[in-house]
Amino acid sequence: MPAPLLPADTITRLPPEADGAVIVSGSHGGRYPGYLAARAGARAVILNDAGIGRDRAGIGALAYLEALGIAAATVSHRSCRIGDTADMLARGAISHANAPARAAGLAPGMSCREAAERLRAAPHIRVPHPPPLGEARTEAPEAAGHPRRILLLDSASLVRPAEDAGRIVVTGSHGGLVGGDPAMALRAPAFAAVFNDAGIGIEEAGTTRLPALDARGIAAFTVAADSARIGEAASSFRDGVISRVNEAAARLGARVGERAAPLLLAWSRLPPAGGGA
Repeated sequence: MPAPLLPADTITRLPPEADGAVIVSGSHGGRYPGYLAARAGARAVILNDAGIGRDRAGIGALAYLEALGIAAATVSHRSCRIGDTADMLARGAISHANAPARAAGLAPGMSCREAAERLRAAPHIRVPHPPPLGEARTEAPEAAGHPRRILLLDSASLVRPAEDAGRIVVTGSHGGLVGGDPAMALRAPAFAAVFNDAGIGIEEAGTTRLPALDARGIAAFTVAADSARIGEAASSFRDGVISRVNEAAARLGARVGERAAPLLLAWSRLPPAGGGA
């Protein structure tokens, strides 16, 4: 019997049924989503190439999973909206595939739906303890002692809703709305938030969190995928060059083409309203 097909707008929220399934996820194709797929026991996974970007980080999951024998592929960010699995299956086109996926018949240009069907016959290789990727939630030491802390979260799923209120949240995540849901833009009332633009992509999908956060009064911007490695918050902070800003961020001095770190450090010195950070 062919393996089940499991759509998931974000790979950070996989059910137990992911074990043995072919996962089609709107998440970016960086190493961290690859780790989550392996940890969940996925048979195979298709992700978004997120513009490929700096050091080819947007397809980093492919080599990571290939070393484990797990089939993986990405769809082009120009073919469908990142964070939107329904759009992936409707319009997505394969851009890259690792060796196990190619062995299953995948090739660039193939539709996402056809690729997913072919992967249902791929071997299921369980990896009980996939290689860890290190600490995914840290703080920027450059802001130590400042009124506002700068959090470095490799995934926006690591936000702690109560604890992170009023803080500057720098993520390695893409800037697209997950499943098109504004409530998923950020799970905390942060002071500011930073995302990777994932190559911006079709219909500027890689920046759609920004207006959603504007409506909540949260300053937000994206950094260019070519400037910072997607999935790595430290790279967003230290390497990132601003590509898009929302109105709240613009009022605080965010400008396209400028480096993220000096601006974020300036924001970290701003006194918090009400005294919390």
